[in-house]
Amino acid sequence: MTPAPDKGVRPAPAGRIVIENCAVATVDARDTEYATGHVVVAGGVIEAVGAGPAPDGLADVVRRIDGTGHLATPGLVNTHHHFYQWLTRGLAQDSNLFDWLVELYPTWARIDEPMVHAAASGSLAMMVRGGVTTAMDHHYVFPRGAGDLLGAEIRAAAELGVRFTAARGSMDLGESDGGLPPDFAVESTEEALRATEEAVDRYHDASFGSMLQIAAAPCSPFSVSTELLREAAVLARRKGVRLHTHGSETVEEEKFCHEKFGMGPTDYFESTGWLGEDVWMAHCVHMKDSDVAAFGRTGTGVAHCPSSNARLAAGIARVPDLLAAHVPVGLGVDGTASNESGELHTELRNALLVGRLAGGEKALDVRKVLRLGTYGGAQVLGRAAETGSLEVGKLADLVLWKLDGIGHSTIADPVAALVLGAAAPVTLSLVGGVPVVEDGRLTRVDEDAIAREARDQARRLARIAGLA
Repeated sequence: MTPAPDKGVRPAPAGRIVIENCAVATVDARDTEYATGHVVVAGGVIEAVGAGPAPDGLADVVRRIDGTGHLATPGLVNTHHHFYQWLTRGLAQDSNLFDWLVELYPTWARIDEPMVHAAASGSLAMMVRGGVTTAMDHHYVFPRGAGDLLGAEIRAAAELGVRFTAARGSMDLGESDGGLPPDFAVESTEEALRATEEAVDRYHDASFGSMLQIAAAPCSPFSVSTELLREAAVLARRKGVRLHTHGSETVEEEKFCHEKFGMGPTDYFESTGWLGEDVWMAHCVHMKDSDVAAFGRTGTGVAHCPSSNARLAAGIARVPDLLAAHVPVGLGVDGTASNESGELHTELRNALLVGRLAGGEKALDVRKVLRLGTYGGAQVLGRAAETGSLEVGKLADLVLWKLDGIGHSTIADPVAALVLGAAAPVTLSLVGGVPVVEDGRLTRVDEDAIAREARDQARRLARIAGLA
């Protein structure tokens, strides 16, 4: 069993970090940018940001960084993931969502605590190395006797030093009750609710700068009973935590909801208490105008996962329409069994390209998608007052991207270079002022050891599941 973490914020680092001579994209309310600017970090928060060099006379400067040739941005925020799927990448390569799930559920039902820790470490390592400072995971598969799976993820996030929202997922609607997952892969309604409440009580930290928060996250309309959805919403609001699920991902889901409930997914979610400012849903691809309006009216958020949606041929989310309706929208990697790269910074480019395929050349621009990946994600996770933009008083979660190399040096606009160019190297990534990446390498863990352990656990899972 994973020891419960101490409540409260990680101790703030002593002294000041000064970053100068870099381009700065603050992603504040005015999209303020500086062609050459500075950021000063003190006590784990941003003390100053502005044009030109840092103010003279700063005391206790422990590190001064020349950011020439770099762009400073807020750290990226991942709003949807399934870490355990790191061990099953490259399978079911040519399937839609329902066929993909049916093929992989029997394998996923054999995961255990060592596998989940290895998978979470691999998933987080790829994201953090690519500029993610706040991650989340939606874990909903809990085989009996598998150990402390949620704790394994939480341990991995702490080891890498990333800010983390653990969405305690659940499934209670097995195949014999009309659901999609096999019966052996689901919990009872009572078990799921009890475990979710225990996770909140044990782990959730609502304080400013918290490194760990919990969300209540029944999986999807086709794997969860109406009772579990309703009771999870009641539980989450009683405990003051957020709610997360999958919604409107595929045409098959739309058909399932109409056949089983007599209404589409959005209306069904609203009937169960699942629209509101404390809710965000993954995908939201197949939405009518009335659905978009309902999300805007209620402040329900969306995790946009363009690569996964394309991999499973789910469709293209109406992101410009959602933004026009004032819906909070962030970006998500989604599980790496449907987005094998496992990187969020590539989703910036993919969101732009996919959005323009659906809506034309002005549907999205580079700054809008940078906002999706930073401030939008912080909104979706309920943390926009703390992170997601470079502003005085906010957490020092920031990334320094190297843009003077061969992949980017001829793109004059640094934000365009980051979004449209090749995946940019990360020279420095800070979480609360603490370096988690230096010169493209993770600072707190051994990347090679993570790769070896993930490979070994993937092979063990394949053997157990009869795939090898």
